[in-house]
Amino acid sequence: MAREWRIKFILIIVIVLIMIISGTQLYNHRHYNMPVVAGPGVTKVINLSEYSKGLKGTMGDTNVFFLQGKEEGGKMLILANTHSNEPAALLAALIVLENAIVDKGTLIIIPHFNNSAGRNTRPGDGYPLYFEIPTAWGSKKFRMGNRDASPLDQWPDPDVYIHYPDRQLLSYIDARNTNRTWPGRLSGPLMERVTYGAMQIMREEKVDMAIDAHGAETMFPVTNCIVAPEKSMRIATMASLTVKAREGLDNHVEPSPSGFRGLSHREIGDYSDTMPFLLEAPLPFLDQPTGPKTVGLLLDGKDPFLLSLSKKKKLFVPYDETGWPMEKRVGQHCSVILELVRQFSRKFPDKAIKLQNVPRYAEVVKNGIGYYYQYPAEADKKDIYYN
Repeated sequence: MAREWRIKFILIIVIVLIMIISGTQLYNHRHYNMPVVAGPGVTKVINLSEYSKGLKGTMGDTNVFFLQGKEEGGKMLILANTHSNEPAALLAALIVLENAIVDKGTLIIIPHFNNSAGRNTRPGDGYPLYFEIPTAWGSKKFRMGNRDASPLDQWPDPDVYIHYPDRQLLSYIDARNTNRTWPGRLSGPLMERVTYGAMQIMREEKVDMAIDAHGAETMFPVTNCIVAPEKSMRIATMASLTVKAREGLDNHVEPSPSGFRGLSHREIGDYSDTMPFLLEAPLPFLDQPTGPKTVGLLLDGKDPFLLSLSKKKKLFVPYDETGWPMEKRVGQHCSVILELVRQFSRKFPDKAIKLQNVPRYAEVVKNGIGYYYQYPAEADKKDIYYN
């Protein structure tokens, strides 16, 4: 009898230790703040809660960076980390944020749009907690987030999520997915308040175009593409054709479905004058039939199972032994963003937006992502912001 109690006691101690260790890791991940260096073009930084009061003091609040040119022109909003397990969007947005100079017009960037999801993770699926990008000054450490906001910040989930205002029935988990809660509302759940804040930026600042950057599975047909509603289709098509002709990027166009509500590329256009575009870059890490979800897979996109499926023509993107490295994904986002700006400016010269010092695909692939990040330790403290 005494022996059985000793075994039970030892097991209890082991379980408690496991809980303490894992709990500490998740706590540290949630509270790890990533430094962002405001580049030379940044003219103002505010909180999203200034446009959605219900976000103040919550994990839904996040930094909004303004880059205003000396000459009047159009206005563009870039959203990244809508889904925080699709990090190429964040990496591309930070390249623009830390380097871009705006000669004409205004650029607004929200690099950590779903801040709560960026502090959430999926240990049950084997997601790494962090990943690092090499730079000339060392490595830049990033949290690996999740698709949905943390239940610590928005709970409980409903049995069915009823989309506002169309009342379409969606999955319960979509209540924490900021690409299902557009256009949002001031009095709604936290993620609806997040999307409402972005909508208010577009309405109050009279934003002309909005780009929501993402990543998608290689086995999913809506990947390697620009998703656009009717009002944005011409510019999206011209951008797609141009990057393919000039840079060899096979980036097709997908129409935004009018019957599926809550999506940024649908609701932004329907509830504001802004022209929305959603970018999808291939992300092998998200595919189900892969090996372990390692940092290596996240960064280089190499997987033997996907290679086998590619040979059987089961993927929707080109795929070979080189995988889909992060540099290609980030570079693609940069090129497509710049081309959308160019095509918009050609179509509406009175609202032209002119940027400089933002690299295109070939430059990012050649130089690496970290080449474009500033060293926080050498930056002026007033230029460092945390998310």
